[in-house]
Amino acid sequence: MASRRDPWFDNAKMALVTLVVLGHSWVLLPDTALVEHLYDFLYAWHVPAFVLVTGYLSRSFTYTRARMWGLVRTVAVPYVLFEAGIALFRIHVGGEQLEDLWRDPHWPMWFLSALFFWRLLTPVLRDLWGGLAVAVVVSLVAGLYAGDTLDVARILGLLPFFVMGLKATPERLELLRAPWVKVVSVVVLVGIWLLTARTDQWAATEWLYYRARYDELDVSDSRAFLTRASLLVLGTLGAWAFLALVPRVQGWFTRMGAATLVVYLFHGFAVKGAGYAGWGGFAEQHQALALVVTSVAAVGLSLLLASPPVARVLTHVVDPLGFAGHKVGQAADVAVASQRVDDHAEEVAAQVAAQGHVTSPRG
Repeated sequence: MASRRDPWFDNAKMALVTLVVLGHSWVLLPDTALVEHLYDFLYAWHVPAFVLVTGYLSRSFTYTRARMWGLVRTVAVPYVLFEAGIALFRIHVGGEQLEDLWRDPHWPMWFLSALFFWRLLTPVLRDLWGGLAVAVVVSLVAGLYAGDTLDVARILGLLPFFVMGLKATPERLELLRAPWVKVVSVVVLVGIWLLTARTDQWAATEWLYYRARYDELDVSDSRAFLTRASLLVLGTLGAWAFLALVPRVQGWFTRMGAATLVVYLFHGFAVKGAGYAGWGGFAEQHQALALVVTSVAAVGLSLLLASPPVARVLTHVVDPLGFAGHKVGQAADVAVASQRVDDHAEEVAAQVAAQGHVTSPRG
């Protein structure tokens, strides 16, 4: 019997991928104080929350043939296809110049690169005593050396949130249901909102991406360690606060949680396309209106891409090998069924012939 999906996680996944689209869409807007504040507030916790949920849902990964093939089919293959697809779109439609395809993941493909390696590390990190502490040390040190190849800086920088998800258990997550936890969560998010009002005084926006080396941020190593550690704490608090506030009821929004990868991989074409079409110019002239329209459109785009009719079609593009395998399986089933019908028909014909021979009159 198939396991029943947890509506809470589907709600969380859909909400988080919608926030991803929202954050990426805000890049089209002019850098006003409000937009910068909204952006920094969102990025302080929503990527950590996304990675944490990813870690929790990766707990069952093992080094079996089926799991490894699934990793290649659902992560590596989409990475190769969509890294090329979004690059071709940006080059030929947007006139951008891009280099180092696949070696240096281009927006927003870094997540698939990270997911691939996080999943490979899952059996090791899941059972490693003190794994979270190790991941924190790795994150702090990574800022000294990590480079751009396959976005290893983000893979290592965000590793603590992934391990946090691996170490979480259903019993621990049940603690988030307590009413007092929800009250504290609201206070935490309000505190992050107030703190990110002055992000540039203690951490530039670039810090929130976990991708730059410390020497590129023009700070001392000691200051860099302190800033990265502060962001890890901030991201952890914000991620858990968000999860505590996610509804656990099942509804139309829940069903869309199964299509988060479709939303993630396809929204970039729409966001970039809007930029190429001149939306930034309109936003410069109508800043307040553009913020509202962009935000509503981003949410609408997420819901459209995740809607069952659209997601059902686009899933074949995201997982072409799975689609091909399904079709081959269907064809094989039809062939087997047809062969069984033929065999049965032959058996019936043989029985009829035998019966006719036995009952025929003697000549």
